[in-house]
Order: sequence, then structure tokens, then C-alpha cells
Amino acid sequence: MAALADDKSAVPSLPDVLGASGVSLTGYFDAAYNSMNSTGLFTSATPGTSYPGGVAQNTHIFDTPGATSTHDFNSFNLQQFAVIIAKQPKEGFGGYVNLTSGQDAATIASTGLGGGNNNHMFDMTQAYVSYAVGSLTVIGGKFATLAGAELITSPSNKNYTHSWMFGWGPYTHTGLRATYAASDKITLIAGVNNGWDQVTSTTSSKTAELGLDITPSGLFSLATTYYQGKENAQILQNGLTSVGGVGSRKYLDMVGTLNATEKLNFVFDYANGSQNNAAIPGALGSVGTAKWDSLAVYANYQVSDAWRFSYRNENFNDRDGYRSNLTGNSLLGIPFILGTPVAQRLKSNTFTVGYIPVKNVELRGEVRFDKSSQNAFLQPDGTGRNTQNTYAMDAIYQF
Repeated sequence: MAALADDKSAVPSLPDVLGASGVSLTGYFDAAYNSMNSTGLFTSATPGTSYPGGVAQNTHIFDTPGATSTHDFNSFNLQQFAVIIAKQPKEGFGGYVNLTSGQDAATIASTGLGGGNNNHMFDMTQAYVSYAVGSLTVIGGKFATLAGAELITSPSNKNYTHSWMFGWGPYTHTGLRATYAASDKITLIAGVNNGWDQVTSTTSSKTAELGLDITPSGLFSLATTYYQGKENAQILQNGLTSVGGVGSRKYLDMVGTLNATEKLNFVFDYANGSQNNAAIPGALGSVGTAKWDSLAVYANYQVSDAWRFSYRNENFNDRDGYRSNLTGNSLLGIPFILGTPVAQRLKSNTFTVGYIPVKNVELRGEVRFDKSSQNAFLQPDGTGRNTQNTYAMDAIYQF
């Protein structure tokens, strides 16, 4: 019996088997509690309607699923449960699969894989094959965007809530991407894809992707990304915002990282975008080029192995009300859906404390203060206010 027990204990585990073949299996679980002193919706939301996370009417992109216009947002959220299977050798063929379930799945889903389905709770976030030879790596399939300092994967971010820049930017692309390491300090990236979050192309055209990563030293790095292609645009028809027009979209994003000390680093993320053939402020039905830009600055301090502090300041200038989908004329001074787009400038200050009580577990506490140049944050009584506050607790387990 002892020998039999020894034989059983010698049976390799699944991670051991995968590891021996060069395949890694990892994942994480992310759950949170989020409370706001507003509905979590913009005043363009339809009265009495409940909104899933990620739609244009949400004042935050991921953390307000089920927000309604009748009460302040207050909810436990199952944000993500994700599994990542990868084999990425330095030479030869490999692959990467990232599966995501939970409330964030509907937000990040691409057209053709559940995009637009509010009940979508399982997403194939990334799935691609790769081939590496020398300094060149080529991938083909569905992969995460290069743009932005923040990522879809929760453990990769320092804050619980996401920036508006990330939420209103691209999440994934489907196509081809080539990465060439010209040196240990310069990396060139080029690709072509279906556009923003499209497995099935909705425009019958392609988007170009260009990237340049520069790391002159361990102290500083700069990643620049540019996308250009045709995307669906919002057009005002009979006073209602709808999607139907197609126009050229350009998007530039620059992420710089400064490592001040071993424990303190600073990150800045600047983005500038434009969309042709979009609804713009003016007379009802005005169409032109909508523009927006944003700057987010992050400061991260690792106090000890267990404790850290992170701060994010963001300014999002939605010059034509296109990304935030805020609409006006107004009724008693309150913007409403039957009208033209309204420009707004959004500002936020986010403070996050991270604590690791045991290996692979992080607890996060966060407060966030948002302000708009408009009375854009919808209150339960139907009025609009120019500020809103968020209080959240988040727990992440990685395996």
C-alpha cells in the first residue's frame, strides 16, 4: 500500500505536464464592491433604463454594470475570471489564448464574438499564433491593443477603476502584427487589422497599426502607437444618436515611464483621436470631424513587499461630446438624449492602496473623485451634477 501511495504522489500535475512542454497555464479572479454618490450614468441615459457596463452612457467603463437612472450605484461586481494558456518560444511557432468571463466580458467583446450583446458573459479576449525568428516576431489572430498604459487584465493595473482614455480607446484587434527588436533599446511594430474591436469587419476596410518603443536606459522608456483606418461613426438622425456612418479614425497614444527609484515610478499616457463623419455640436444633424484628447499621469510607490500606493490624475477633453456620448439641448438646464452632442472636459483624481496579505492575493481600496465641465453626472432625481465620487474595495487572486 505504501508503494502504491508513493506511485500516486509521483503523478505529475497538469502545470507540471504543461511546463515540461513549454506551455504555461495562469489566470486570475477579480471581484469588487463599488459605491457611488451618483447613478453611474451620464444625463444622456434614458430614464428608467438599466445599462450594462461599457456602454456610452456609463460614467465609468467597467465598474458600473447594471447602473440605472433611479438610484445611486451600489453593487458587488464579479469583474473577471480569466485563464491564459501560452507557449511563446524565442524561436519557432507558439500561441496565446486568453479567455475571460464575468461582467467585463460584455464590455471587451469584439464585433463577431458577442460585441453588443449585454448578456455576453464569456469572451475569447485574445487568441493568436506566433512565429519568432531572430529579432522578428509575427502574430496572427486576435490580440490586445498596443495603445494605453492600462490593460484589460486586472492584475496588470495599479488602480481598480479604469481611465476614460482606456475605456474609450480600442481593446483588441484582429489581424497581423510584426514586432522587430532593432536593438535592446529600440523596437519597431507594424500591423494591419480589421479595426477597433472587430473580429468580423463592419467597414470592409483595414486599419494600419504602427508602434515605436524606445528604452534609452533603465530609468526611462517611451512607447508610441498610431492607428488609422475607417470606423463606424455616430450620426444624429431625427434627433436620436445612432451608428451608421463610416469615416476615417486616427488615434495616437504615447506612454512614458520614469523609474525614479526602485520603489517609485511615474507614468504618463497621452492620447489624441479624431473621427470623420461624426455627429458634432451645432445645429441638429451637424456632421463633421469629432476630436478628443486625454492625458493621464500615474505615480506608484511600493512601500514594502505587502503595501503600495498609487495615484492617477486624468484630464479627458471630449471636445465634441463624441466619446462620452453626452447630448444636449437641454430641458430645464439638464442635457437629454433628444439633441445635439455636447462637449465636456472630464477630470478625475484616483487614490488606491494595495495590500498583499498572502502570496497571489491583493486587496485594493480606492477612492475616486470625478468632475465635468457640464452637469453631466445623472442623479436619482433626474437632475445633473458636475461631480461624482466613487468608493471601492477590490480583491484579486492569481494562480
